[in-house]
Amino acid sequence: MGGYSINARFFAPPEALAGCFTSFYLLECDSGDDPYLDDMLQPEWGNLRFFLGAAPEAQVKGERSLKDTPFTATGPSTAPIRFRLRSTRMWGVGLLPLGWAKFIGLPACNFVNGLYDGLKHPAFAQFVRLFDRLSASTASDKNQADLICDHFLALDQPVRDAERIATVHEALLDPSLNEVGTMAERTGMNRRTLERICTRHFGFPPQLLIRRQRMMRSLAAYMLEHGARWSEVIDTNYHDQAHFSREFHAFMGISPSEYGALHHPVLGAFMEARKLALGSPVQTLDPPHPSST
Repeated sequence: MGGYSINARFFAPPEALAGCFTSFYLLECDSGDDPYLDDMLQPEWGNLRFFLGAAPEAQVKGERSLKDTPFTATGPSTAPIRFRLRSTRMWGVGLLPLGWAKFIGLPACNFVNGLYDGLKHPAFAQFVRLFDRLSASTASDKNQADLICDHFLALDQPVRDAERIATVHEALLDPSLNEVGTMAERTGMNRRTLERICTRHFGFPPQLLIRRQRMMRSLAAYMLEHGARWSEVIDTNYHDQAHFSREFHAFMGISPSEYGALHHPVLGAFMEARKLALGSPVQTLDPPHPSST
């Protein structure tokens, strides 16, 4: 493998839709000497991806692979998605829980760990016109990003649980959070209400979301610290390294050492560019409000 290049650029969503998106991003991939690059997505929030070149091949473990569609959609996930990418150009839209509630409007729990053909699934029909416009556009990257902004501004609608979604999301970002009871206290919700908000809008029950945040903090630190040992980056909320290894395997399907031995030509470069541009290497660590910087 050699001669490939990955270029990622990030564009700010409209201020009027603050809290709805992780970012709008443009990924340009040149697979170089190889016909394709293999990698895997980590657990994340929902995403819409519009491919303006070669379409990818992607697969959730145990499911049929999705290929030859230029518009893919994913729900919130606790599992990796393996993908194979050829030279292409892709626009991506990362949907935070509030964005999912506002623009998808269906329970996130019905789409968890799902990989969909956006051109065929009715839940994503309102974005087909956006894909068509991006495919036909010869405008600059900035103007194409503005096109995406305009599309979502036209779809804006109120969300009844918006305040509760933001409150839960904010609580999840606290690295000291380790128990559902504490989360309920901080959000001012009883456990039943917290369970309902998390399951409907975030996709998963509170305890699973807490576990995913803990694992993703560790994984993001490992990916950015080249040459680091897992023992140097695992979250302090794990009892020991054995506890971390069990949890990592539960989410990623492989051991930390097996993951560390893999090459990540796309995700590694993307995370570094994301950290530099946005301050956060992965979506799950993004706050539910725009950065002040």
